[in-house]
Amino acid sequence: QVQLVESGGGLVQLGGSLRLSCAASGSIGSIYDMAWLRQAPGKQRDLVAVIISAGTTNYADSVKGRFTISRDNAKNTVYLQMNSLKPEDTAVYYCYVNVRRVHSDYVRGYWGQGTQVTVSS
Repeated sequence: QVQLVESGGGLVQLGGSLRLSCAASGSIGSIYDMAWLRQAPGKQRDLVAVIISAGTTNYADSVKGRFTISRDNAKNTVYLQMNSLKPEDTAVYYCYVNVRRVHSDYVRGYWGQGTQVTVSS
């Protein structure tokens, strides 16, 4: 089995910063794409940022220039550095990781448990 554990959410004021972490553990053979998504109340879950195994990144237009996704392959961890936070960034943030388990040829996605980010004005 594979587990994803997120940390780093919380309450921050307008213009503040937070850093989210998502660590994968368990029966991991290889990790491919790693991503962060978010879901605000009453809205769908949207992609925030993605980083592929080679390090290429892509961001939602709403966070470009403010958020940075990175990964530490040795620690099986993905990060999301969030700067210049706005009230509209308030949401539950989820990590999503594509993993090939040990002794398997099959790649599937796993979700973190979600962490709340609240930005006050």
